[in-house]
Amino acid sequence: MSVLISVDELVEELASADAPRVLDVRWSLAVPDGRPAYAQEHLPEAIYVDLNEDLAAPPSTFEGRHPLPTQGSFERAARAWGLADGEAVVVYDDAAGMAAARAWWLLRHAGVRDVRILDGGLAAWRAAHAPLESGEIHPVATEIELSWGHMPVVDADGAALDATEGVLLDARAGERYRGETEPIDPRAGHIPGGISAPTQDNLGEAGTFLAADALRSRFGALGVDGSRPVAVYCGSGVTAAHEIAALAEAGFAAALYPGSWSQWSNDAERRVATGAEPDAGSWL
Repeated sequence: MSVLISVDELVEELASADAPRVLDVRWSLAVPDGRPAYAQEHLPEAIYVDLNEDLAAPPSTFEGRHPLPTQGSFERAARAWGLADGEAVVVYDDAAGMAAARAWWLLRHAGVRDVRILDGGLAAWRAAHAPLESGEIHPVATEIELSWGHMPVVDADGAALDATEGVLLDARAGERYRGETEPIDPRAGHIPGGISAPTQDNLGEAGTFLAADALRSRFGALGVDGSRPVAVYCGSGVTAAHEIAALAEAGFAAALYPGSWSQWSNDAERRVATGAEPDAGSWL
């Protein structure tokens, strides 16, 4: 099943008898509360999802800024969204899927099989002059029971192992990878052996995902060929999910390092590397 759904496909599905559950996952570091924007304008029948509350556990120095939620807390969130057993789900945001991919990943992790990201997000929907609504949607809660552990995950030790024996992709912007700037976390740089693979490079000029063959070429150039395990990290495990979605669209499986740089950089025992090369300028 494709990771993505186009605007035209979603318009058609929303008009059908088996319309998918649509989740609005607007969030950014600058504006973490997307509810006001959602209330002003959202896709028809879309339910607002709070990334910090619904898609993450409370932040901590030891686990990072966006630890994975527990199975129980995520199940409670899914029930509040009105999600039913076997229901298809479409997730979107106003940032080309950068936040929505976290919901995609968690739903897949929880055993929801039919979940897709709206390719191009809200910008593509507006550009197509597709219908929008205002106000908040409050669905009837369900009693859905979710499972857990359907997507691969690595911890800090696993990420370090993948950096030496597999492929560890760093989905942050290049300047953060190189250690030229670090606006959030305590140390600048990257996990030694990690390869710079900015999430933004998964997208074309229109803000939609590159075609599958182009994504395969991109990841192939980074050493992803299906012969070795692949893991992805970012700042706090959010945009790394976008990279995992792009890898899946290209035909590759990859594990998420949920703690990501926000966990690694807070551990003084973990080595840090700087510069453009995977192992450049490392220290304890």
